[in-house]
Amino acid sequence: MAKGRGSAVVVTAVLLLALLLHCEWADAKTYTVGDRGGWTFNVAGWPSGKTFRAGDILVFNYGAAAHNVVAVNKAGYQTCNTPGAAKVYQTGRDQIRLAKGQNFFICNFPGHCQSGMKIAITAA
Repeated sequence: MAKGRGSAVVVTAVLLLALLLHCEWADAKTYTVGDRGGWTFNVAGWPSGKTFRAGDILVFNYGAAAHNVVAVNKAGYQTCNTPGAAKVYQTGRDQIRLAKGQNFFICNFPGHCQSGMKIAITAA
């Protein structure tokens, strides 16, 4: 009989954990990078004044033939270089969920990152 109760406790704990995780994602906000202007040049200041949380979604709208979005590390952001393992998005309507901590994105088309087509976001 004790074994049955133990299993019920485990199942209940798993269900509560799943519910808590679902609630955290349900509270996630969606942000369109660059607002109406979309993902374009001189967007580096767009995150200023906004509060981001892990799980929030960034929507990158852009012309796929002219731009892309590359998730990079801090060094890649600062130097406008993309490491070989960088994740490249190129649909023109990319949705990226923020991880806790620092998140860096650039366009790696020649000269675009240097022209301010990059953002750095810290998610709590």
